[in-house]
Amino acid sequence: MTTDINQTITQITEIIINELKLEDVTPQTFDPDLDLVDEVGIDSMDLATIALVLRDVYGIRIEEDDYPKLTTVRIIAEYIDNKLTSGE
Repeated sequence: MTTDINQTITQITEIIINELKLEDVTPQTFDPDLDLVDEVGIDSMDLATIALVLRDVYGIRIEEDDYPKLTTVRIIAEYIDNKLTSGE
């Protein structure tokens, strides 16, 4: 499972970097434990956009009420992993 979660973290990081057009950042240099709102500066519109892309990529439903809980790439990866394993 560790490999799967690490692959998911890398994939989510790539999506965030591409969607937000972050410069000078790569999936390898992006800390998956950074707070996306407080430390990266993602606002609610950015988070909604990322959630829509993740929904399409992973085929899962991300509840709008869950957005505030999705504060780091690692938490998002675990959230997605849980959704995929539970079949939601």
